[in-house]
Amino acid sequence: MSWFEKPAEAPARVPTDAIWAVCPSCKAYVAKEAWRAADKVCPRCNHHERLNCRERVALLTDAGSFKELNAEVSFNDPLSFSDSSGAYADKAKATVAKTGEGESILTGTATVEKIAVVLGVMDFKFLGGSLGSGTGERIRLAAEKAIALKRPLIIVSASGGARMHEGIVSLMQMAKTCAAIARVKEAGLPYLSILTDPTTGGVSASYAMVGDLNIAEPKALIGFAGRRVIEQTIKQKLPDDFQTAEYTLAHGFVDHIVPRKELKAFLANVLRYAGY
Repeated sequence: MSWFEKPAEAPARVPTDAIWAVCPSCKAYVAKEAWRAADKVCPRCNHHERLNCRERVALLTDAGSFKELNAEVSFNDPLSFSDSSGAYADKAKATVAKTGEGESILTGTATVEKIAVVLGVMDFKFLGGSLGSGTGERIRLAAEKAIALKRPLIIVSASGGARMHEGIVSLMQMAKTCAAIARVKEAGLPYLSILTDPTTGGVSASYAMVGDLNIAEPKALIGFAGRRVIEQTIKQKLPDDFQTAEYTLAHGFVDHIVPRKELKAFLANVLRYAGY
């Protein structure tokens, strides 16, 4: 080629991550269109990737039926907490800006196959789905709404536990949420709890485990303390499947494991059986 001839420009390369999703479990490449169509379930290993709260609402409810409640209830900073990584209030405000959510749980009314329900969905992307005072208040208000409307209450959990930035106030939410759900049950209304990956700490020790039915997604991490903490405490090696949904089912802590694609129909069938 002569020095004065301009070579043809190479075609622009499309970034790999714009086309492919990578399963975090088996590392398989899945076309993003197929990944979304499968609701982020790996076709190779059946790994259920985490969903944010809006994705979960779209999965479980009838199109256009969800009406958000209690959006004005947000986080509190009763201790003016700060550590070496910065102020809690600043972290929470940054998380609100990043996620577009005001708290770690989204609550509202909706229909599931035309059955009216009150729904709460946690979002692990909001400070690890931690249980703060705003989270607990949203759950209380959702429970009160379920009682007022005489509707079943459904809560989808995804959490690392209580929000330690709020100290004892966050721990109090464990009792507060359980008391609110007890009122739902006293009113003769069903409470269905869905445990997704991960459901741990103070959430697994409170409202996530007191459903009339406790339902888990396949392979979800479900437990209280972490594996390493338990092994160091009891000086024993734990089974490889410890704290998985399957292990939890085998030991009587959950009632059903339901694949994501079947979850909406499963909830509707349960509610129809209950007379809705």
